[in-house]
Amino acid sequence: MKFHLAQAAGNTFTGYGDDYVDINHARYQQNLIATPETIIAPWAAAGFDALITEDFAQVLALAPEIVLLGTGGYVRFPHPRLTASLAAVRIGLDVMDVKAACRTFNVLVAEGRKVAAALLFG
Repeated sequence: MKFHLAQAAGNTFTGYGDDYVDINHARYQQNLIATPETIIAPWAAAGFDALITEDFAQVLALAPEIVLLGTGGYVRFPHPRLTASLAAVRIGLDVMDVKAACRTFNVLVAEGRKVAAALLFG
């Protein structure tokens, strides 16, 4: 059996910390949405406590099959009314900390999945 590094095409997380992520070796320190093709930064600039349905409409417009919501250093669940638009069109939502969202995103991108990571740092 031969093992080799599979390199995903498009955006991948190449680093992360408590207050930043690196996408393709470029550093971002603001809330953002990343897909394999797109980076939207800033996103939901006011943070988790100020999330509104329009923030998730921005994610919905990208038409992912799954959304990874990274909520900083620990998991915080948004009110279901904020994410109802995703559920209505059968888009999955996984809530996790930012670092887990980055790792999961890279795995899903390598599998060719249509994923969006919506990351909040504050």
